[in-house]
Amino acid sequence: MDATAAERPAEGFDAFAVSCPSRRLLDTIGNKWASLVIVALGLEGPMRFSALSARIAGVSQKMLTQTLRNLERDGLLTRTVTPSVPVRVDYGLTPLGLSLVETISHLKEWAEAHMAEVDRAREEYDRRNA
Repeated sequence: MDATAAERPAEGFDAFAVSCPSRRLLDTIGNKWASLVIVALGLEGPMRFSALSARIAGVSQKMLTQTLRNLERDGLLTRTVTPSVPVRVDYGLTPLGLSLVETISHLKEWAEAHMAEVDRAREEYDRRNA
């Protein structure tokens, strides 16, 4: 009988294997919008949709909605509805989501610190391959 995901040991997953379910999770957290949502909520705390949208320049309403749903489905964030007029909805990280903040923050910081080098490499590559 197959073990449930909760019962399966971590070493039972191998993201290099084509059928490994951890690939779906990597797809989610490797998405630029998901990563930015996780970092924003991790550094700034729970936020409303409009605040997240303003904080993450360039994300469309549709993409932000889809990203939030995916993160909620994976147990990385919570959606809290407060009955009021108008209804207030806040998004915050779960403990599982919080466990990703440091890792993803480092990746974001690395990208910001090395973007000039990457731009130079891209320009050189494009020059060589034009």
